Amino acid sequence: MHASLTYFQAIVMGLVQGATELFPISSLGHSVLLPALLGWHNLANSQASSESFFLAFIVGLHVGTAIGLILYYWRTWAALFRGLWTQLTDVGTRGVSSLWHLTDPEMDANYRLLFLLAIATVPVGIVGVVLEHKLRVLFAKPLAAAVFLSINGVILLVGERLRRSRGRHVAHKQIASMTPSSALAIGSSQILALFAGISRSGSTMVAGLMSGLEHEESANFAFLLATPVILLAGLYKLPDLLGPLGDGVRMQTVVGALCAMLTALVSVKFLTRWFTTKTLIPFGIYSLVAGLLCVVRFA
Repeated sequence: MHASLTYFQAIVMGLVQGATELFPISSLGHSVLLPALLGWHNLANSQASSESFFLAFIVGLHVGTAIGLILYYWRTWAALFRGLWTQLTDVGTRGVSSLWHLTDPEMDANYRLLFLLAIATVPVGIVGVVLEHKLRVLFAKPLAAAVFLSINGVILLVGERLRRSRGRHVAHKQIASMTPSSALAIGSSQILALFAGISRSGSTMVAGLMSGLEHEESANFAFLLATPVILLAGLYKLPDLLGPLGDGVRMQTVVGALCAMLTALVSVKFLTRWFTTKTLIPFGIYSLVAGLLCVVRFA
């Protein structure tokens, strides 16, 4: 399909991508629904194609979003990699097994969190490589995205309801004390986001709440976890943008990626404050209502 993407479209899609990737309302779902709602048929029609310039464009937006997250959490990531260095320097005296004995009280706390993030990234990484493109082509249609956006709302609202009902019986946990099995379960929840309309941050946060984390901790873990997943997924697909599919849209992609980076930075600042005192309920209501309205619109 001939590449046709205006700078205005690139800016709008970049702004929406950077926000909806972090707000638990599904960036992938909005990237499908918004062009259809705005009558941007050049973008809407290209999404269900096996290969298209728009998918290459979205790759660039993901990289921009990941850069925004890195800019916000750079001190945290620096500390995590310092912890890795500290742990590696201890291997000579404590043995290689010290790298994976997470119950060891002498293990560096930052390294332990980095290890948990790595564990949590594995499931979606494997499934994404195998199924992401197939699911994208199959479900990148407005009606399907609307249905999954509605389901996203149900997931958020039910997650909050279950958290409240279990609150008296589930002990509050800190990220630092999270077990590998909990990290794996939270990371596996990201697989749901391969369906356009299901939010990565939303499903991850709900899984975190179910494991005993509070909203603020669950949000921070979700955003830290999203960073390598989004970045690596973007870099993995970057050859599409640099190849023939990127012809005619590369500069628009740069502009869109910058917009995504800026809105991701603003969004993560807002949300980390929001979740210190507030919940997922408003986002669940938005997803359910917007999803159902779009189901009616595209049915």
